[in-house]
Order: sequence, then C-alpha cells, then structure tokens
Amino acid sequence: MAKRNGMSQETVTLNNRAGELARDEAPSELLRELVAHLRQNRTQLREEWVARISEARLLTAMTKEEIFAEATSVYDSYVEALETETFEALQAYARNLSERIIPRGVETHEVLGIVLLLRDVLARSLFAKYQTDFKKLNRILDAYEPAANRIQSTVAVGFVQERERVIRQQQEAIRELSTPVLQVRERLLILPIIGVIDPQRSRQLTEQLLRGIRTNRAKVVVIDITGVAAMDATVANHLVQTVEASRLLGANVIVTGLSPEIAQTLVTIGIDLGKMNTVGDLQGGIEQAERLLGYKVVALAEPS
Repeated sequence: MAKRNGMSQETVTLNNRAGELARDEAPSELLRELVAHLRQNRTQLREEWVARISEARLLTAMTKEEIFAEATSVYDSYVEALETETFEALQAYARNLSERIIPRGVETHEVLGIVLLLRDVLARSLFAKYQTDFKKLNRILDAYEPAANRIQSTVAVGFVQERERVIRQQQEAIRELSTPVLQVRERLLILPIIGVIDPQRSRQLTEQLLRGIRTNRAKVVVIDITGVAAMDATVANHLVQTVEASRLLGANVIVTGLSPEIAQTLVTIGIDLGKMNTVGDLQGGIEQAERLLGYKVVALAEPS
C-alpha cells in the first residue's frame, strides 16, 4: 500500500474525512452549542440588551421594571425557539405581548427595534466567544442566521396582525358612535347623522338601523340629516332604499333636517319624494312620530 510521509493512503483518507466531518457539523448541533452559550450568559446578555433598549429610547411608554420583565420573557422565548426550532410558542407569546403593549402606545418600529437590538447583542457575544476560531464562528452564524430571521419575522408579523385587529376594532367603534341608533320612546328610534356620508357608511348605517328596528320592535324611525352638508346621487338613492327596507320591517320613517342644497339635489336627480315622509326639523319629526304612535302632547298651564 502506498505511503505518504510515513502514513498509509487509507490513514490519510480517514483523517481527511474526519476533518471534513468536524468542519461540517450539523446545524442542529451548532444551534445546541449556541443555545447552551445563551443560557449560560443569560443574565449578562439580558442586562446588556435592556441597557441598549434604554439607550435607543425604545419602549418609552413602559417603566424600567416593565421593560426588564418583558425583556426576560422575550429572551427566554427567543432561546426556546432556537432550541426547539419551532415557533408556535413564540408566535403565541408575540400576540400576547402585542395585546399588552399596543394599548400603551408602543409603535411597530419599537418592536422591530428591540428584536434587532437583541440580535445584535447575541451576535456580538458570539464574536467574542469565537474570536480565535473564525471557521467555527462562520459555521455558528450560518446555523443561527436563518433561525434569527424566522424569529424576527414571527414577532413582527404577530405584532402587526394584532395592531391591525385593534385598528379594525377602533374603526368599528368610531362608526358605531358616528351613526348611533337611539331609542327615545317605546317603539320610537332616532338616527342622527352628522358628517360626510359615503357609500360604505351608507351601507353600515342601513345595517345598524334595520338591526335596531328589529331589536326594539320599532314602529317609527326619525332620521335626522341636519348635520349632513352634501349628498350625491348614490347616497340619496341608498337613503330611499333604507326607507323602503325599514317599511318592510314595519317601521314608518320620517326624514328631518333636509337642507335646501340636499333638497335641490334630490329633485335634480329625480328621487321620488313621494316615498319619503319629510319634516323640517328634528323637533317637528319627533312630534309627528309621537302622533303616529298615539301619544298626545298636552301643554301644562303656567303656575300662577
């Protein structure tokens, strides 16, 4: 058998193969080594991260104690995701964290900022640990980077989704407040409308009114549009449809507060005003509604 420098070719081949295996450690083994390092240095790295958050003026709506508590939970969740290579628990924690901090006024860029800072703190600790073994450092980083990217996107997506949910809830609450259906007497509802009416708001207005009619078993509805400055053809036609739909549910509709401009628009676009019971102002509309319901208004004599 051929020999080279006193070693057989077989021995050289085995040694080379062993070196290749040492260099090509499985990413999971490298991640386990990384996780062990992060757990061993948990206190130091966490404190460094919290200090960096403070220096960057992130999470200013939270106290130092709150930031430290959340940083501890985020750090542990981060390490757990690296260890298990699963992200469901981190995803759930990100949603839970978002529910707590979004009402405090924490912005999306702050959440992304703290995650990037943690990533930087951990990367610096790896450079310090493996500064004499750049090949090992490169292999560690190659295993770490994909997981770190996945963790970052998981936290960001969880926060953005929760923020969008909160915004949708706020928008719905604002729409509810902007078109309140009020019960002023038994079987009598008032719908005061203020501001601009677009097609989307018109649909929402109709849905709320019809729901209110059914819930309260209303017989008369007063729609007051005194606070509406303008109305185009689409919205005007939708108003007529709302009146007709209310009639189908057994409620008479009285429209009050028509401005001269809106009245002229209705005539110009050919709306059949015979389908609409209109009264000049809200007080007159309520008085007519009470007569329809059988109420009798009696003036009290002034005391002598």
